[in-house]
Amino acid sequence: MDEFLAKVEAFSNWLWGLPIILLLLVTGIYLTVLLGFFQFRYPIYIIKQTLGSVFKRPKGKGTLTPFQALTSELSCTIGAANIVGVPAAIMFGGPGSIFWMWVIALIGMSIKFSESVLAVRYREKNETGEYVGGPMYYMTKGLNMKWLGIWFSFALMLELVPSMMVQGNSIASTIYETTQISPLYTGIGAAALISIIVFGGIKRIGRVTEFVVPFMAIFYVASALIIVAMNIGEFPSIIKLIVTSAFQPMSAIGGFAGAAIAETIRWGFARGLYSNEAGLGTTPIAHATATTDHPVRQGFWSIIGIVVDTLIICTATAFVVLSSDAWTREAASENPSGLTAVAFGEYFGGIGSAVVAISLVFFVLSTMLVLIYYGVKQAEFLFGLTAGRGMQVVYVACIILGAIGAAEVLWSFLDIALAAILIPNVIAILLLRKQVKELKDEFFTSEKYYLKDLEEEKANVS
Repeated sequence: MDEFLAKVEAFSNWLWGLPIILLLLVTGIYLTVLLGFFQFRYPIYIIKQTLGSVFKRPKGKGTLTPFQALTSELSCTIGAANIVGVPAAIMFGGPGSIFWMWVIALIGMSIKFSESVLAVRYREKNETGEYVGGPMYYMTKGLNMKWLGIWFSFALMLELVPSMMVQGNSIASTIYETTQISPLYTGIGAAALISIIVFGGIKRIGRVTEFVVPFMAIFYVASALIIVAMNIGEFPSIIKLIVTSAFQPMSAIGGFAGAAIAETIRWGFARGLYSNEAGLGTTPIAHATATTDHPVRQGFWSIIGIVVDTLIICTATAFVVLSSDAWTREAASENPSGLTAVAFGEYFGGIGSAVVAISLVFFVLSTMLVLIYYGVKQAEFLFGLTAGRGMQVVYVACIILGAIGAAEVLWSFLDIALAAILIPNVIAILLLRKQVKELKDEFFTSEKYYLKDLEEEKANVS
């Protein structure tokens, strides 16, 4: 069994190395060109239409507000990877990996935009009157490939079983390290809290994430910004370190063994893609619920998701780690996932470690919340509402099982299961690329949308 699991892990590492990174990189570049580099041409407009409209009544039809759909997405994408994954990229790829993380985030915006646009375009109402959508719907209705939609839906539904276990174990381990509370009790407590929310449906999830996500993001980023302010004199040198090491091999320093340019790029791309989930097909499930008058308008919110998750939160973690000497210590490479806590501890002492622990708990809890919703929607698509409710119970039970370390053998298949949903989703996006382009062109040329927004803006100014 150990030999078999070792082969599974080796295959998984290979698959999530060059093959998938190249697939997403090429897809992102192709879609960026096809869509006219829109994310670079309209950044101010996109911000005004998203964050600038949070307190405005949304146009169109939907179940959640656009902001609630965004916070639901961010509940899933903002997770442990933002805290423990970034220092790992720095330790194995060098500071230059952060530069390439930024690059892939900008390119990945076109992928995430496309899948969210398609999710809204092909969404429908379920038996309870809620809007539902995602890859399984645009594969079925857009491509007329129901078999592919079933494949995606079934694979995601199963993938979330070990994923929920890993999340449960993560939160239980974090709390045990800081409070010595039994993982079993933590698992039961987390399962009970999550149950209260998810059994209330997507509207309750949206109301909770609308409050929790901004709070947890501001809490963590504000703490990081205090450290940046304390080291403001080093800010230019850190930027220089990130940029210069992105284009030249990084020499060994302390616990850092050095990295070639290829490794730097690979780790940066991997961290950016894993963090914001561009192409994975999960976030469009949240965006499909949004109240909007055009699919493209909601697609803008998915771009903001990458800005918040990767360009703000992951970058905040990187600056904290690089501004400390934690990453250059001799034993740093032995526990890269703990470097963020060490770095915060250097500046805030025990309070710093508590900040990281609290942030991690919030991030993981919110991730579990939306993962269950994603899984329920797959069961609902495949078997109906009753099956969806049944899967809620299964996923909640997985939190407790994961907390005590049960069924760890399943965790080894997690990345392979993720590939089983990512690859068909990327194929579907590419096959439906013309529909995305047509919707994007329609939005920016129609008197009902972009041009009307510009006229209203001019009227308000005058």
